[in-house]
Amino acid sequence: MTVRVALSLLLATALLLPVAAHAEGSAAAGQKKAAVCFACHGANGDSTDPQYPRLASQYSGYIVQALKEYKDGQRKNPIMQGFASQLTEQDREDIAAYFHAQPPVLYNLKGDIQGSGKGL
Repeated sequence: MTVRVALSLLLATALLLPVAAHAEGSAAAGQKKAAVCFACHGANGDSTDPQYPRLASQYSGYIVQALKEYKDGQRKNPIMQGFASQLTEQDREDIAAYFHAQPPVLYNLKGDIQGSGKGL
């Protein structure tokens, strides 16, 4: 019975290793690498144009996956595919870390920045 428990623990540990080895992104490096993103998504990831998604405070795993899908052609957008095709895995992690670290900006239904009384 103890051999089974030991083997189960060993298997569970082996399955978790790829998760633990997952690269961590650097927000500082990501800020430099994301400079080309700022034209559409805003310097802090808060795009004011509704055709471009807001990236501020987005889950980093989502951004990494989306960039990978653009690179692999699973997501179809010629502009994003062109940018994403140039990125390494570490680049994706860094860019995702940068945008994830940005505070979200909330707008009300009138287009005002929440709490400021200022419109877009």
